[in-house]
Amino acid sequence: MREAVVGIDVGGTRIKAALVTPSGEVLAETVRPTPADVGPQLGEVAGKAVVDLTAAAADAVDVLAVGVAVPGLVDEAAGVGVWSANLGWRELDLRGTVATQIEVPVAIGHDVRSGLLAEHRLGAARDADNVLFVPLGTGLASAILCRGKLVTGGLWTGEIGHVIVVPDGPLCGCGQRGCLEALSSAGAIGRRWSEATGILGDAQEVARRADAGEDVARRIWQEAIEALAIMVAPVVAAAGTELVLIGGGLVHAADILLDPLRTALATRLGGRDDVAVEAAALGDRAGSLGAATIALDLVGR
Repeated sequence: MREAVVGIDVGGTRIKAALVTPSGEVLAETVRPTPADVGPQLGEVAGKAVVDLTAAAADAVDVLAVGVAVPGLVDEAAGVGVWSANLGWRELDLRGTVATQIEVPVAIGHDVRSGLLAEHRLGAARDADNVLFVPLGTGLASAILCRGKLVTGGLWTGEIGHVIVVPDGPLCGCGQRGCLEALSSAGAIGRRWSEATGILGDAQEVARRADAGEDVARRIWQEAIEALAIMVAPVVAAAGTELVLIGGGLVHAADILLDPLRTALATRLGGRDDVAVEAAALGDRAGSLGAATIALDLVGR
């Protein structure tokens, strides 16, 4: 029987789960839509993920622990989801909710910080110790690695998505206007384009249309990149970042995203060319593999 852990990434639209061995081998993965009001159902969701993953594995598996990574403000030590604008909870006992359905130890983590740990151990940041990780998904947050150590301060550590970059800009889910998340997240890009054109589409559609030269798509795409550079540049300068990793589903846009971001960031850093901007290697799997990483740490594997 093989030993493994389960990592569960709870996103705004999808829940991704992975069964991972201590060596980092992925034995099985699942993806399902995020149910409405997922908070109270999180225990059932986690329990089903464990059942489905172990059933899908080729060999019998001994599950050692479960890691759950969530967005928003997270008290990882207490296992509490303090606030999530996208998932609609406050002061939710995440660990307790999951533990009602799980008989092994449960680790709770912030999705982006957990994702950066996974990239550092398994992905594109293996050779870098000073990293800024910014996944572009339904929401937008960041995580910082400094001298190989994850930066964790107060509850708002990494929550760059709710910094106002364009006063009186688009309305954000947090209630403010002009937040970075309301301009540069994948969710916001698709939503702003649909509102402007009346055509239903996501950020990938905007990327394709921007690349083809469509004016509205190009404007919204460029505004997203400029807003991201406005926020990322001072963080890079303050933290001594050498590598900016862009994650989430939008990394599939590749050069149409990364090339203009490199240019915009270099301009705001006074022409510096010593900061690399790359796509995260784990893509939208970083959250589930990051959740598995904190589960492995919990049991000392």
